[in-house]
Amino acid sequence: MRFFGHHGVTKAQQAVGAWFSVDAELSMDLRPAAASDDLRATIDYGLVAARVVEVCTKDRVNLLERLAARVAQMLLAEFPCQEVRVRVRKLTPPMEGLQGIPGVEVVRRR
Repeated sequence: MRFFGHHGVTKAQQAVGAWFSVDAELSMDLRPAAASDDLRATIDYGLVAARVVEVCTKDRVNLLERLAARVAQMLLAEFPCQEVRVRVRKLTPPMEGLQGIPGVEVVRRR
């Protein structure tokens, strides 16, 4: 998922903003969905994507770690998964001389 936000510690990051990406992996038993071919037997990834973007754009945070933890907490609270892995990356950080894409990954379990 991609979204534009103003997360960051520096005034430049907060003022200019940046594009972010979030990868979310949710672990659950997929056998019932595979057998039934019924969306009600699994997790609707469209709903997951909408909720992730909503959480990530609602409130500004300083750290990618906090953002990833908020997403992981929401996923475990709202969806029937046993484990989540959330990767958050700042795709366009407004930092002079920075090469690469900073990011974090968290794993949370019930």
